[in-house]
Amino acid sequence: MRVTLCLDFGNTRLKCAVFHDQHLIELRVLSSDLLSDLQGIIDTFQPTHSILSSVINHDVALEELLQKHTQFHRLNHLSQLPFSTPVGKPSTIGADRLAICAAATDRFPHLHCLSIGLGTCITYNFTDKYHQFLGGSISPGLQMRFKAMHEQTALLPLVPAQHDFPLIGYDTNTNLQSGVILGMSKEIDGFIDAFKEKYHHLQVLLTGGDMSFFFPHLRNQLIADPNLLYQGLEVICRLNTR
Repeated sequence: MRVTLCLDFGNTRLKCAVFHDQHLIELRVLSSDLLSDLQGIIDTFQPTHSILSSVINHDVALEELLQKHTQFHRLNHLSQLPFSTPVGKPSTIGADRLAICAAATDRFPHLHCLSIGLGTCITYNFTDKYHQFLGGSISPGLQMRFKAMHEQTALLPLVPAQHDFPLIGYDTNTNLQSGVILGMSKEIDGFIDAFKEKYHHLQVLLTGGDMSFFFPHLRNQLIADPNLLYQGLEVICRLNTR
């Protein structure tokens, strides 16, 4: 059995997933004691393969540990992918964007796909039915918008995101929550509408840690999958290791 450890080091959290063949069996958020956590995961699940997607500067010893115990691959612009990247600078495409597009292409190989990642930023990632990543858009994410309004004004507070808020805010907090969450929801629907006008038979996928705040407010039909990035990492790992 092939056991794959998929690590996602983002700007906010360090996370991992374990797959038995192509089936996800475990999700974990890693602590600041990263090497100890990782050694424990290796001892418990005995992965045969591993892949790392990282947008931060991490300890090189982590990669050395993975290389010692597994067939290891670091996701980068030279990785073999299930799609081509005919864009201006392929080396600048974020690893998280590559991963979610890999999952979309693997699951829907005959459709145009718009994969939307809701993390520190919102990324809109388009792959066509010819398996080409053609780019997309990036805009500020949920926490970034709340923080920007707080840090760039004298009186607006930093408020937490809430699932339950009114359309018409009745105080400062609810005004901010309505403006950010409903505003982002309308933005997401607007992008989906624009892509649908240009591309027929479009499959839309939504993922990311902030997904649950927006899914109830979106009118377009889509697939919401919080584990899309891990699925893509597993696909890319299969393509780049024996």
